Amino acid sequence: MSDSLLASIVISSYNYGRFLRRAIDSALSQTYPNTEVIVADDCSTDDSREIILSYGDRVIPMLREKNEGGDANYNEACRMSRGQVIFILDSDDMLCPTVVERAMPHFHDSDVVKVHWPLWEINVNGRKTGRVVPCPVLPEGRLREAVARNGPFNYPSPSTSGNAYARGFLEDTLPLPRGVYGDSYVCAWASASGTIRRLPEPQGFYRIHSRNTYAKTTFDQRLKHDMTHLNICCTELSEYYCEHGMKVDTEVWKKNSWHWRVHRSVEEIQEIIPPEDTFILADEDNWGTHGSVAGHRALPFPELDGYYGGHPPDDETALREFERLRQLGASFIVFAWPAFWWLDHYAGLRQHLRGAFPCVRENDRLIAFDLRTEGRVGGEKRGSND
Repeated sequence: MSDSLLASIVISSYNYGRFLRRAIDSALSQTYPNTEVIVADDCSTDDSREIILSYGDRVIPMLREKNEGGDANYNEACRMSRGQVIFILDSDDMLCPTVVERAMPHFHDSDVVKVHWPLWEINVNGRKTGRVVPCPVLPEGRLREAVARNGPFNYPSPSTSGNAYARGFLEDTLPLPRGVYGDSYVCAWASASGTIRRLPEPQGFYRIHSRNTYAKTTFDQRLKHDMTHLNICCTELSEYYCEHGMKVDTEVWKKNSWHWRVHRSVEEIQEIIPPEDTFILADEDNWGTHGSVAGHRALPFPELDGYYGGHPPDDETALREFERLRQLGASFIVFAWPAFWWLDHYAGLRQHLRGAFPCVRENDRLIAFDLRTEGRVGGEKRGSND
């Protein structure tokens, strides 16, 4: 394999000193020899800068004087780096030592704009949780026409640490507009711009912990940001396709997106559940509500110490947990689409719900039952596919 291409690994650092050494060490441990490591620190107040400087000339420090947010690292990655291929690593994540070596050969094809790979999910202590994110098999190829039909949000893509980009593509795509998620925005443009290649096996580690930016924002705040991001991406990409003589329907794009489906589901929850009522939410913790949805207390199903407790082992456990949460004051139960299969798998729970409580909403996003009057079935069932 030719190692003529230079790879730049840009580490995004902000107050993650407890994890930073492992991130830097993983970047420095690459089996691909022609690699530079840049550590961009966004005015950390912990010991991150001392850690960065302790590596001497093994890394290139980029120490900002003003906090600009993690997305600024995308905007500065090209300015600070020299590589023809750029990897951006979050400082609470890690890379496998072979990732650069395995990704770089794909970039000898000038049409390749991105190479991506799945990530092992790890906990705060660095232990694998058993999950691979976002999914074991990622899309690849030239997706431009498929994106024109279905939108850029229909194709799973890893978070920041699961991607490598051709320098020319990043120079054409950056700077990031305000209001977008950097990794999602860049990945959306990649899917419309050129060829994407995948590495089949996980080549990095995505850490889940209480200080993740994702974990620190409320569900309602994140949903608002999601919709801003969605609208910006749809506007910019539709203009790009129009310039290239291709007609697209951004309303179809939006309806195909995860962001829109959650947004519309929340609107429906507000329509059917009285203000401030508590409800049970079965979503396999995919929405990340942190127990609150649009002013409603949302009890995870099942619940363990305030958090999602995982799949019930059997029907009896599911029924018992349902009754326990109902006794805590839940007036509705809502199944979001990631958990629709539960109503097939837990047949006793399904029979109890459909036999004892009115189904007040059923469509391809959610199924909701009113628990306020047991035994009153046959009430209005309102469905919506808007």
